[in-house]
Amino acid sequence: MSNKKIKIAIAGLGFGAEFIPIYQKHPNAEMYAICQRTQSKLDEIGDAFGIVNRYTDYDEMLKDPEIDAVHINTPIPNHTEQSIAALKAGKHVACTVPMATTVEECQQIVELAKETGLSYMMMETVIYSREFLYVKEMYEKGELGRIQFLRASHQQEMAGWPGYWEGLPPMHYATHCVGPILALPKGEAEYVSCFGSGRIDENLIPIYGSPFAIETCHIKLKDSDLAAELTRSLFNTARQYRESFDVYGSKKSFEWTLIEHEDSVIHTGETPERVKIPDYAHLLPEEIAPFTTAGVYDSDDNQHLSFIQGAGHGGSHPHLVHEFLTALVNEREPYPNAVQSANITCVGILAHDSAMKGGEIIRLPDFTFK
Repeated sequence: MSNKKIKIAIAGLGFGAEFIPIYQKHPNAEMYAICQRTQSKLDEIGDAFGIVNRYTDYDEMLKDPEIDAVHINTPIPNHTEQSIAALKAGKHVACTVPMATTVEECQQIVELAKETGLSYMMMETVIYSREFLYVKEMYEKGELGRIQFLRASHQQEMAGWPGYWEGLPPMHYATHCVGPILALPKGEAEYVSCFGSGRIDENLIPIYGSPFAIETCHIKLKDSDLAAELTRSLFNTARQYRESFDVYGSKKSFEWTLIEHEDSVIHTGETPERVKIPDYAHLLPEEIAPFTTAGVYDSDDNQHLSFIQGAGHGGSHPHLVHEFLTALVNEREPYPNAVQSANITCVGILAHDSAMKGGEIIRLPDFTFK
């Protein structure tokens, strides 16, 4: 492994604090700076982790020439502006999901990544979860045979989350279920058709003009015989939290457990078998391997809502960090890069547009670098 070190700055220290000790221990990183609007929170985290360089102003932080890359963990409305500002400032970008909130914003980030030659990676947790890595390993070994169909769902009750979540169209936050069904075959969505169903509380509807309790979408994969289906809900739908994907192959199929903490199922032909999903810490440098099972928000009195409901995000955090850093060190594209992140994100954006138009087929833009 190269001994090159990337100087990292993290913006947003709620969920973002989870990543600080991972960067501190990764052999290719220097956890250089943190940014948080509230000085007291900034100092609390900075003192806890011994980080000297602290900023309450994001734009001021970007002026620091020592910073190589910025990892953005701020609220959704800030992602586009902050990603663009970082790229323009000459910094590589890792950004929590989604990439942006409009197709045009996604295109802006793609074009900037091309113009600057800098790396952009959307930090989609599910495609580095132990469940995904397990199915990916099976697929690459040929155990699944030919993939015939993929299905994913993300059902979550968002009552009580920050205000901008209230009334959000379900598909506007769909990357957790879009990600795995595109990442496994390394595919690209060509077009979508989506239907809305049911109705959320009347006081929530005017916020985004979206009435639907559930949105369900079909995706046609480009240059492939594959299609996929995904289901998303955010409000007024009775269901335990579920971030899932199913993969149907010619030899074996994988189905996510229906109830959290129970075992998933492998079907070999018509024979089902419950399976224990192994951890994949062995794929990581030994310094960060423990973070697949333990992190900042584990103790009962110190838990982040995203981490609780996300079941620890499937041990994905150190894998995400490792992918981002090794891509930078080896001067290759991370997965997902800017183009792939835009395709994943815009499936959800355009699926909602389709639902508002009664299921109309909508094609995704070609996000190749122009």
